[in-house]
Amino acid sequence: MEEVYNLAADMGGMGFIENNKAACMLSVLVNTHLLIASKDAKVTKYFYASSACVYNAEKQTRTDTRGLKEEDAYPAMPEDGYGWEKLFSERMCRHFTEDYGLETRVARYHNIYGPIGTWDGGREKAPAALSRKVAKAVLSGDLEIEIWGDGEQTRSFTYIDDCIQGTIRLMDSSVREPINIGSDEMVSINQLVELLERIASINLKKKFDLNAPKGVRGRNSDNSKIQELLGWAPSIDLESGLTQTYKWIYQQVKNAN
Repeated sequence: MEEVYNLAADMGGMGFIENNKAACMLSVLVNTHLLIASKDAKVTKYFYASSACVYNAEKQTRTDTRGLKEEDAYPAMPEDGYGWEKLFSERMCRHFTEDYGLETRVARYHNIYGPIGTWDGGREKAPAALSRKVAKAVLSGDLEIEIWGDGEQTRSFTYIDDCIQGTIRLMDSSVREPINIGSDEMVSINQLVELLERIASINLKKKFDLNAPKGVRGRNSDNSKIQELLGWAPSIDLESGLTQTYKWIYQQVKNAN
């Protein structure tokens, strides 16, 4: 076997991550067993899907945060549970390379979204959850939408096609260090909702749940390193990716009714 891709994890959006820390931590066993099996099978190259949740929380306290550079993961203060599992698993990959010569590649994914992804049930991320809520408003005529927090928290969202392209390029490279694969087009959650309103041709009343899980105040990807090392960075703009995502989720909601 030449390559192994570890894309598995017990995870979801912020609501799931904040309420299932132990379950998220158990995913370290997936990486442990896969690394051992890959070493024993003399696999040529091993890919590990990490997350922007590894980054130090103190660097994510402002909505106008700068993009997170790869070195911002240390000193370590990642997302409790899920972030610690990802950071620990990154270190495991590094040490399997150092001790056993297993070539590992690590990508820190930033909020991957797109059609044919989880859109309901509690594990979906913001683009899918909000697309579902907007689709339900369109179909039901109930023009109110609930937003977690005050909606001013900021994020960047990476379309699935960019994620796949970046992963392939990383695997084809000689880059051993963890690297961001994420859009640097940062928006607030309120701006994300406004974009969906435009896509769906609807105006909604916003209801803010200030007690809901919100995560860090601001998070964005710095793409300097991936541009330098791979000559590439994600390029699909949020409106284009979200339009395709909303259309697909709208159809799923319609079919479920």
